[in-house]
Amino acid sequence: MALLRYPAPVDYDAQMSAFENFLDGFKTSPQETITHALGNIDINEDDLSDEYDFMDEDDDDAQEQRRRERARRRAPRHKYKELLQELADRKINEMVIDLDDVQSWEEDVNEGLKLVESVERNTKHYVEVLSRAVDKLLPQPSQDITFKDDVLDVLMANRQQRNRTLADAAENLRDPDMLNDTYPAQLTRRYTLVFKPRTMTADGPQKALSVRQVRGDHLGRLITIRGIATRVSDVKPIVQVGAYTCDRCGCEIFQPVTDKQYAPLALCPSKDCKENQAKGQLYPSSRASKFLPFQEIKIQELAEQVPVGQIPRTLTILAYGSLVRQVHPGDIVDISGIFLPTPYTGFKAMRAGLLTDTYLEAHHIVQHKKAYAEMQIDPSLLRRIVKFQQTGNTYEYLAKSIAPEIYGHLDVKKALLLLLVGGVTKEVGDGMKIRGDINICLMGDPGVAKSQLLKYISKVAPRGVYTSGRGSSGVGLTAAVMRDPVTDEMVLEGGALVLADNGICCIDEFDKMDDNDRTAIHEVMEQQTISISKAGISTTLNARTSILAAANPLYGRYNTRLSAVENINLPAALLSRFDIMFLLLDTPTRDTDAQLAKHVAYVHMHNRHPDIGTGPDSSVFTPEEVRAYVAKAREYRPVVPQAVSEYMVKTYVRLRAQQKRAEKKKHQNNFGHTTPRTLLGVVRLAQALARLRFTSTVTQDDVDEALRLVEASKESLAQDDRNAGNKRAMNASSRIYNLVKGLADSGACRPDDHGADDAEEEEDEFGVEMSLRKVKERVIAKGFTEQQWLSALDEYTDLDVWQTAGNGTRLVFITAGGEREGSEDV
Repeated sequence: MALLRYPAPVDYDAQMSAFENFLDGFKTSPQETITHALGNIDINEDDLSDEYDFMDEDDDDAQEQRRRERARRRAPRHKYKELLQELADRKINEMVIDLDDVQSWEEDVNEGLKLVESVERNTKHYVEVLSRAVDKLLPQPSQDITFKDDVLDVLMANRQQRNRTLADAAENLRDPDMLNDTYPAQLTRRYTLVFKPRTMTADGPQKALSVRQVRGDHLGRLITIRGIATRVSDVKPIVQVGAYTCDRCGCEIFQPVTDKQYAPLALCPSKDCKENQAKGQLYPSSRASKFLPFQEIKIQELAEQVPVGQIPRTLTILAYGSLVRQVHPGDIVDISGIFLPTPYTGFKAMRAGLLTDTYLEAHHIVQHKKAYAEMQIDPSLLRRIVKFQQTGNTYEYLAKSIAPEIYGHLDVKKALLLLLVGGVTKEVGDGMKIRGDINICLMGDPGVAKSQLLKYISKVAPRGVYTSGRGSSGVGLTAAVMRDPVTDEMVLEGGALVLADNGICCIDEFDKMDDNDRTAIHEVMEQQTISISKAGISTTLNARTSILAAANPLYGRYNTRLSAVENINLPAALLSRFDIMFLLLDTPTRDTDAQLAKHVAYVHMHNRHPDIGTGPDSSVFTPEEVRAYVAKAREYRPVVPQAVSEYMVKTYVRLRAQQKRAEKKKHQNNFGHTTPRTLLGVVRLAQALARLRFTSTVTQDDVDEALRLVEASKESLAQDDRNAGNKRAMNASSRIYNLVKGLADSGACRPDDHGADDAEEEEDEFGVEMSLRKVKERVIAKGFTEQQWLSALDEYTDLDVWQTAGNGTRLVFITAGGEREGSEDV
């Protein structure tokens, strides 16, 4: 009985010729490519042109040349034919076959070969099919090989020439056995062929799978998986073709390797050794072999993909060739590749029995949250950013766009916005680095949305890591020594602070961390490095990250009968490293509670934040738009001019003198100290404010706003039972008076044309002179209405506490005025 024959499901010869026609004849235009990349947005030629109107004044020859250039750009081009030429010229080493292009070409030709479905169903085989088509259509290099080229280029050219010579000889002599002496195809290819998956299918947009959604019927198919990279191995060479040399006949033997495990050849299989029964010994030749870069990646399910009561699953990703070094630990990625099985080897095979492991061979990687430097901003979004920036109120708009579902906390949101932007990191001549990242601590009562603010910031930041204090150890925050499963060596695996390098690390429940674990953060917050000396490994890791911490007071809620030292219960050495520390109290007031309740009810009813009137179109920025704006702002490196530097020096001296007076009166708490770190924090905040304005120069207004934020954080910390009762009884005019007196004591809101020496003289003789406009802006920013400000201005002018001068543009605060009753020290 004859064996049943199963016919091939497709005609491979016809598909091979179809792929050759596709590579040779597919046409596309740059305009279509850009439209497809921007999400099918139709952009006119004027939007893509960078030419200005003044260029039309050139002569006729220049206009004609530009017209021809535009016509050339509009003309269709052979996309893959140009890629093949660049491949032959050794300008690129990766051949990307876009399945969207294959589908559109197949719809135009309509041969019914189902090329896209065949590639997606049996991807591993069609990698070789397309590689043969590329080898067949590869043109000659536009430049000949010279002695100046790489040695590998010369070897490849000689091997290709020898293959062509043998092919011609076999055809002329009609001896097909001569083709067995040619070099293997893998040895003459200097490229990695990968597939880019389709963006649209018949059922709708292509959706990425989670790790637990991958099933057995996906084996051999091209699938896309979404996850977070948890471990990335070092890049190591993996052999693709092994070369050997015989010590008897001198033949060169090549062994293509397709699996992770292989047995090297020992005896020469050449014709001469077989006829002479010489049994020549083979010696490996690494110079004639071919190696590929290899990297192993572990991805884990995202938190929102894990069902209730389950733990996240992991999957191994193997990246070869040009796909290595594209993923870093902590990145959220979409990885498209071939889902393949691999059997266990060695002792694992004895324990596993018939079980096999699975992995994904990567073909295409898409980063979800790119770094600021790698971010490509959409032109329409860039125009909207510039439009908002020209209004001059971008600082307020962006601050209100930070977690708009959370009511209030405007000063805290402004500080978090500056945390995202950051200052300028500097390195002086002797190698010492001055950090530009801003550290913020939020401490307050339960239910003031501290954790929600942290979650939002970790979502907006390109490299944002969220961790909890109780669930984090010192090793989990810094680095752990582990054994690499690939090489079996002791390696370091970075913790949360290393994963957040060039990003933000959000630590919730900061007060519940163990003291030994909390000391690991001290070095990170100032030096921004992590020193490791364990298991024979002594090194220093980079942790250039901003720390955003949230903590509760010692007894859960802030106790006004205790001092701030007893409430906060954190070491002063750690707190001094925070540039700003806010104390968020849940104080019951009728008006605020009513507005908060309305805000929460609106969010629950409409599933969105209420209209807060942030701009010309009364809309807030989405997290993606905030990230794009921050990326644009971080391109600037502001400097502090001489005049602003002198102003900062005078202000710092004034704050130190005020602290000394407060210590004599014993009104100063341990967390309100003005230290050199306070000055550096003001510089960083001022630079972040200058970046928000898209400028490279820090102004006096930036310094004033930075000082106001620092004062606001200190005011929130200066709570005691003596002044708490007085402050509750104060009316709006008294609170405005306390605010203005604090500004006068700190030296803020000085007129722009006011010199430092004049300020000292006039303060001694008459009083402190301030800009009325700046004082009004500060008062309005504190939440007071304009009517309350005007009422307080008239009331204290009648009491001769201050006077207006300079035609109503300046406010002179009389230094002989009484002490603030029940107010905080600034």
